[in-house]
Amino acid sequence: MNATDFLCLAPLIILAAGPIIIMIGTTVRRNFSLTYFFTFAVFTASLVSLFVIRPYLPHNFIPLLTFDNFGLLFLGIIYAASILITSLSYEYLRIQFGEREEYFIILLVAALGASVLVLANHFITFFLGLEILSISLYVLTAYLKWRNSCVEAGVKFAIFSSLASAFMLFGMGLIYALTGTMSFNELALAGSGLTSPVFITGILMILVAIGFKLALVPFHMWTADVYQGAPMPVTAFIATVSKGSVLALALRLFSSGADSKVMITVISVIAVASMFTGNLLALNQNNTKRLLAYSSIAHLGYLSITLVAGRQGIGAAIFYLAAYTITTVGAFSVLSALSVCERDADSVKDIRGLFHRNPWLAIVMTLSLLSLAGIPLTAGFMSKFYLVLEGARAGFWVLAVSLVVNSAISLYYYLRLIREMFTETVPFAGIKVSSRMNLVLAIVFAGILLLGIMPSFLLRMISSML
Repeated sequence: MNATDFLCLAPLIILAAGPIIIMIGTTVRRNFSLTYFFTFAVFTASLVSLFVIRPYLPHNFIPLLTFDNFGLLFLGIIYAASILITSLSYEYLRIQFGEREEYFIILLVAALGASVLVLANHFITFFLGLEILSISLYVLTAYLKWRNSCVEAGVKFAIFSSLASAFMLFGMGLIYALTGTMSFNELALAGSGLTSPVFITGILMILVAIGFKLALVPFHMWTADVYQGAPMPVTAFIATVSKGSVLALALRLFSSGADSKVMITVISVIAVASMFTGNLLALNQNNTKRLLAYSSIAHLGYLSITLVAGRQGIGAAIFYLAAYTITTVGAFSVLSALSVCERDADSVKDIRGLFHRNPWLAIVMTLSLLSLAGIPLTAGFMSKFYLVLEGARAGFWVLAVSLVVNSAISLYYYLRLIREMFTETVPFAGIKVSSRMNLVLAIVFAGILLLGIMPSFLLRMISSML
C-alpha cells in the first residue's frame, strides 16, 4: 500500500481508531462528557476527511472496496447524521442509569460497518460490513438492559437478522458456484444476459437480506417492534444510517448489472406493496414510534424506485435520502426531548398539547411531519418530486403513481399527530430543552427548509459528482 491508499482509507481508519482510544481511556477513568466530545470529534474528523480525499477519487482497493464520488456522497450523509445522533444520544443518556461510555464505542463501530457497506464492491466486504453493522445494532437496541422492551427488541432483531444473513450467504454461494466471482464488477460481466435459475435464485436470496435490512414488504415484520423497543437515538440511527448504507449497497450492486427483467418485476412489486402496506398500517397507530416505523416502510418503498431506474435514479436516491435523514432525525429529536428515564415518549398522548408546553418543539415536529408527508416548501416535497420525475423518465409509471397516491394516504396520520400537538386538552407542565438539543433542532429546522426552498445547491453538487 502507498500513501494514497492510506489517505483514501482515512475515514475508515479514523472510525476504527475511535473505539480503541475510548476503550483504553475508559480503563483509566470513566468520563461520560469527555467520551461524548471525543465521539463527536471522531465523526466530525471523518466528515472532514471526505473533502481531503476527494481529489484522489476514484480509487479502488481491488476487488474489495471502491472509493468514488457515489460512496463519498453517501458517507457524507451517514457522518452528518451520526454527528446529530451523537448529540441526541448524549442528551438522552444523560438522564439514564448505569454506565454509558460503551454506548459511544458501539455507535462508532456501527458507523464503521455502515461505511464499509457503502464502499463495498465485493461479496466479502458486503458481508463484513453488514455483520459489523448488524451486531452493533443488536447491542445498541438492547443497551438499556433494565428495560424489558429493549432486551426483547434486541433479541427479535438478532433472530430475524440472523435469518436474513443465512439467506444472503446462501445466495452468495449460489452465485459464486455459477459465475466463479464475488466481485460486483465481474458479476456484471458474468451475469450479463444470464437467465439461469441458479443465478436468479441467488440474486433473489440476496434481495431477501437487503429487503430485511430496508424493512421492505414482506420482510418488514421486525420493524415496528424494534423501533418501539429500542432507545430513541438508536431508533433514529436504524432509520437513517443503517437503512441509508444498505440502500447504497443495493444501488451499487444492481447498477453494476446484477439485474434482469425478473429482478425488476420483483422489486417493483415489493416497492408497491411496501408503499401501501406501510401507510395503511400506520393509519390507526397510537404509538408514535410504531407509526414512524410503518411510515419508514412506505418511504423505503418510494426509494425502491431508484433500484429499478438504474444509474439515472442514483441522484434522486441521494437527494431523497438526505431529505429523509434530516427529517427523521428531527422527528426523533423532539420525541427524545420529551422522553424520561423510565420510558420513551412513544405515545400520541405524550405530544398532546405540545405547542402550549414548548412551541419550539412543536414547530420542529410539525415541520418534520409535513416534510415526511411531502408538503411543498419542505425537503420531503422536493425529494418526492424528483423521485416521481425519475420514475416517470425510466417508464415506471405504476411506481410513480403509487408514490403520489400513498403520499396522499400518509397525510391522514401525519396531520393527526399535528392536530394532537396543537390541542390543549390536559394541563401539562412546560418543557425545558438544553442548548445542545436546541442546536440540533435548529440545524434540522434549517435543513428541512433549505432543501425544500433551495434544493438546487445540493442537486448541482450531486450531478457534478456522479
